[in-house]
Amino acid sequence: MGTLVEPALLLLLWHSVWAFDVPLEVRQPPTIIRQSVKDHIVDPKDTMVIECEAKGNPHPIFSWRRNGKYFNVARDSQTSMRRRSGTLDIYAWNNPEQYEAEYQCIASNEYGSAYSSKIRLRLYRAPVWPREILEPVTVSAGLPLVLSCDPPPGPPKPETYWMSSCSYARPFNWPIQTAVPTMQPVRPDRRISMGVNGDLYFSNVLLNDSAVDYCCNARFPYKNVIQQKMPVVVKVITTRTVAEAAPSWLSPTGSSSSILVLQGEELLLECIAAGVPTPHITWTKNGDNLAVMPRMRIKNFNKMIQIPKASFEDVGEYGCTATNKLGYIEHTITVRVKAAPFWLEKPTDLVLAPEENGRLVCQSDGAPRPTVSWFINGEPIETATPQANRQVSGDTLILRSVTVENTAVYQCNASNQFGYVMANAFVNVLHATPRILGPRNDLVKVIEDRRTLLDCRYFGSPVPELRWTKYGQGGLEGNRFRTLGNGTLEIKRTQVEDQGTYLCIASNVAGRDEIQVRIEVKEPTLIVTRPQNMKVMRGTDVRLECVVKSDITTPVTTTWIKDKRQVTLGWRLSLDESNLIIPNVIRGDEGNYTCVIKSELEQKSASARLMVMDRPDPPTSLELQQPQPVTDYLVQFDDDDWLPGKWRNLSTYPGNLNSVILHLTPFTYYEFRVIAINEIGMSRPSRQSTRFQSSGAPPDIVPKNVKGVGTWRNNMEISWEPLSYREWNGPHLKYLVWWRRRDSREEWKNATTKWKRYYIYDADTFTPYELKVQAVNDFGLGPESPIVIGYSGEDRPLTAPLNLRASDIESTQVTLHWDSVMHGDMQGELKEYKAYYWRDSSQLRWLRVNRAMKSRSFLADDPEPSGVLTGLIPYSNYKLYIVVANNRYEGPPSNNIHFSTPEGVPSVPTSFRIQQRHLDSIYVDWDLPAEPNGVITGYLLKYQTVNATRGEEERVEEFTPNITSFSLRRYDRYTRYRFSVAARTRLGIGDWHTEESLHYTTEIYAQDQVDITTQGWFIGIMCAVALIVLILLVVCFIKRSRGGKYPVREKKDISLEPVDDKDQEGSFDYRIARISTLPYPRREEERGLQRGQPSIEAIMKRSDSDDSLVEYGDGCEIQFNEDGSFIGQYTGTRRDVRELDFGASLELHSPMNTIYSLA
Repeated sequence: MGTLVEPALLLLLWHSVWAFDVPLEVRQPPTIIRQSVKDHIVDPKDTMVIECEAKGNPHPIFSWRRNGKYFNVARDSQTSMRRRSGTLDIYAWNNPEQYEAEYQCIASNEYGSAYSSKIRLRLYRAPVWPREILEPVTVSAGLPLVLSCDPPPGPPKPETYWMSSCSYARPFNWPIQTAVPTMQPVRPDRRISMGVNGDLYFSNVLLNDSAVDYCCNARFPYKNVIQQKMPVVVKVITTRTVAEAAPSWLSPTGSSSSILVLQGEELLLECIAAGVPTPHITWTKNGDNLAVMPRMRIKNFNKMIQIPKASFEDVGEYGCTATNKLGYIEHTITVRVKAAPFWLEKPTDLVLAPEENGRLVCQSDGAPRPTVSWFINGEPIETATPQANRQVSGDTLILRSVTVENTAVYQCNASNQFGYVMANAFVNVLHATPRILGPRNDLVKVIEDRRTLLDCRYFGSPVPELRWTKYGQGGLEGNRFRTLGNGTLEIKRTQVEDQGTYLCIASNVAGRDEIQVRIEVKEPTLIVTRPQNMKVMRGTDVRLECVVKSDITTPVTTTWIKDKRQVTLGWRLSLDESNLIIPNVIRGDEGNYTCVIKSELEQKSASARLMVMDRPDPPTSLELQQPQPVTDYLVQFDDDDWLPGKWRNLSTYPGNLNSVILHLTPFTYYEFRVIAINEIGMSRPSRQSTRFQSSGAPPDIVPKNVKGVGTWRNNMEISWEPLSYREWNGPHLKYLVWWRRRDSREEWKNATTKWKRYYIYDADTFTPYELKVQAVNDFGLGPESPIVIGYSGEDRPLTAPLNLRASDIESTQVTLHWDSVMHGDMQGELKEYKAYYWRDSSQLRWLRVNRAMKSRSFLADDPEPSGVLTGLIPYSNYKLYIVVANNRYEGPPSNNIHFSTPEGVPSVPTSFRIQQRHLDSIYVDWDLPAEPNGVITGYLLKYQTVNATRGEEERVEEFTPNITSFSLRRYDRYTRYRFSVAARTRLGIGDWHTEESLHYTTEIYAQDQVDITTQGWFIGIMCAVALIVLILLVVCFIKRSRGGKYPVREKKDISLEPVDDKDQEGSFDYRIARISTLPYPRREEERGLQRGQPSIEAIMKRSDSDDSLVEYGDGCEIQFNEDGSFIGQYTGTRRDVRELDFGASLELHSPMNTIYSLA
């Protein structure tokens, strides 16, 4: 036994320490780090991208599988794989439907192969509603009506809603034709409903339902596209009287139905009934009135129950009842909740030294229970090369005395009929000296009394031993120091004495490594004086204070923000230390100001509001009226409410009075004015009176909402609503607080405070007190508030519920009994009893279970409390304990009890498959139910034809537990079958799983589709057209190049008009004809004429010798290019083109002149 305990302890230590990535510089198998989602929807018009990124050393090589077979990316002209990545780019210029398949990425190197999840690629298809003309729907008044929607399927599934007045066309009895349609949403009520399937239901039709037309709209979320169905017109036939009708179901139909929903998905239950009068819908669950939970919503006028995220608590039978005065009908909806596989514990990468032991744990759960399969580098472990030190035990893979041959990537796949989860985890066997990752000498600055984390990520094989020390103090474990599993040192409530240098040491048999981390502890930054709300007059100077206290070694910056925008400091706004100075305020300075104090470690802020007041604008549009006798006087007043000039009406008096007595608020400044009123209206106000202050008086208002609540076990906070400034009635308002223990003879105790709360300390735990509060000012005491009862703080309950026991144990529930806790041991108010339970194991030894702890609360204050614990799994072993709780704490746990649930009916068989291996036969197989709920005694299989014309009866086959397949010979290849399979235990038959075989004609139609772009004749025609176009382009280029040149001898035919021969220094050749077409300014040519013109003889002489190289041999200096060619070509010393000037009358007759003239 001793040899088995030690490896287990080593493995536990490994998993607690090795919770981070292996450094990439260490040789290691591949790891998938990014991949596309399992259900991947793409638009074929864009580049379709399937992501797959991996790391490893050496860097992985990527390959892909499509529909389970190798996909040769290099040979597909429409796909490519990114460099040093497995991400697949699909361009799909032609036939994108061929890429709608299931893909899987494989990353491999010499140490193993990692596999991605299977990615189902689906193409987004533009939703198209058939353009059909819907005939008007004729219905008699009082009858029900259903307008179908039937939107395009997606993907993804669209959202539907109904609109009215959708088109210019109106119903037959609509008298007015409007120019523009005004679409309005259809408002649901008790009579009109929009169903879950998108249809529009009328419980009974009224005459005004024909006033508009109706159209269904669908919104497709992938592209946010909205499609509208053609409008439908409703014509209502009226009668003298509408016959009353008893309720009948529109949706769902019949007396019962069932719904299967996956855990976490949205659950919608609806009941829509027809009848006159409109029926009323009520709901029950499992025979009792439906208790509406916080996560449950009742919608659509009680016709729908919406549960955004379904859970196993929602399983049950929901009953809906439709009632009107003629009767009622009932419908039962059975809700079953299943769950796709999910992880309880994923396998993690494992680095081991030779001869060490290790294990990979793959714990998952689901409903039904998932089937776990292991793979090595993508190959099933059953067919992989056997290894004596490798063993699979349920969901655990055990490796003993590992060697280098055990290095590989292991895949764990947990699947049931609703999905699967897959994880890669590599085992890397190597020797590695310890190394600490990260900076070697780090400086960490922290705030006093804050939590500090010092990182020390490390790596090594075997697993290094890690320890932290501080120079001069040795080890640091215990008290406020704790070393986390990844090597990080946690310091709780860092103190000044914690400042210093810390050493992290990692060591194993191969060596050691260490780093130093230095801590500097800083005082926290505090805003000592916070800015206050201010009301100021326009034009005054304002100072918003923000006094800060911080560590002297930590610089801080002050920033002011006004209405979420940073204040710009300049010539008017300035800072005095951290205080904001605003001189000569204007209305634009009004707003919320926030002082932000920021250091390199923390940030603090405080806000206040600045209100700028100003006098009102003068009245306008003054008019003179003939005075009439005064009928009334209106007395107005203005008090000291920080808003000068705001006049309010006080009272109205008869017009024959000239003095009145006013009732005023004590200790308040007043100003008065009077307005005269006659039949025409009100006069302008009189001059305001001098400022007057009324005399003070004791407060006459009682503080309201007095209460006492304990915030700790030995104190009580007494609070109340403070009096407003108008209710003070005098200066220096304070509050006199009174308290004493209830039901005691002690005297009242009191204290005076100016705040709105007062704390009593050294109080007994959860003790009732009598409380009262009264206001007091310099003129006396105000009235006392009514006496209220408050309680001091609660403490943790002292005892646990005793004698916990179970009875009435059924397959899915158990009744619990326990002894109640004495009131004196509660240390507070009894809130609830809470039971903690977990499924310890299954009575089937081979079945792995989820041991996650759950809880259930019971509100029981009876002398003999009890409760029913539901939601249990049959044929399982459970453990349970119970605690008592008050409003703050839970008490100690009770004794643990063990109980086993009896056998039940099984869940549906898993992995049900229908295969058509031959055209004349169908092969069906399935797996064991995920949750057997007992000993499986056999299977039942029912099957029946679906589309056959003959009326074949349903057939039933029974099988023993070891037979999980069936082969059926069908009549012809077009016959479809419906199969249902269920497992059986001693208690009965479990849930049925039903599926239909595929439709053969759909497969043949898909195979017969021919893509024209892949036909040989089409490709040949396109190649011939491209060749002809290429030849034509070559011919055009040749013709164009020949048209730009002409023989040199043509220049001998040039005729020149007489010109001025005063200047004989110019030279001319046939290329001068091109210069006349250059866009030089006219004034440049005129300046050239002034400098001189070439003579006829010189021009002709130059022209006669242009075809010869004789002049180049007469001693003239010839210029050559770097490649040896002549610079002058056929001329001797050639001048720059810009230096040649010609007379306006010079005209050269050459082919190029003709071309330029035509241009």
